[in-house]
Amino acid sequence: MQKITPFLWFNDQAEEAMNFYTSIFRNSKTGEIRRYAEGGPAPKGTVMSASFQIEGQELIAFNGGPHFSFTPAISLFVDCKTQEEVDELWGKLSEGGQPQPCGWVTDKFGLSWQIIPSALGEMLQDKNGAKSKAAMQAMMKMHKIDVQRLQHAFEEA
Repeated sequence: MQKITPFLWFNDQAEEAMNFYTSIFRNSKTGEIRRYAEGGPAPKGTVMSASFQIEGQELIAFNGGPHFSFTPAISLFVDCKTQEEVDELWGKLSEGGQPQPCGWVTDKFGLSWQIIPSALGEMLQDKNGAKSKAAMQAMMKMHKIDVQRLQHAFEEA
């Protein structure tokens, strides 16, 4: 196990979330499912936690009840190499969820994701401030990031 592992609190959808996330990312696998024992806060045998891996990142989904929910203050950042990857991940993660500005999407469980093409970071770090600003302004008008539109704004500056 890696030294630091994101621990995601769900009401009672940990196993469903694990299966959803591992179905979306090609390089993923399910791990151990732990169940509540007799005398736990949930009925014996129900899923307590589910470990899984997506793109080499270990995560744990935990069924802790309705006490807490996700906020955009924590998000999972996904570096996408192509527009096709952005489109695929955005489409799958937004099913039952909510698109957000600037490449963010809240999935059906309420977890926030940033689906960001590598090209955006490169444009925003360009030494030409006018080009970087143009890319930033174009991105601010988008929900799902469109690399071609970014590139057009960047080149026109």
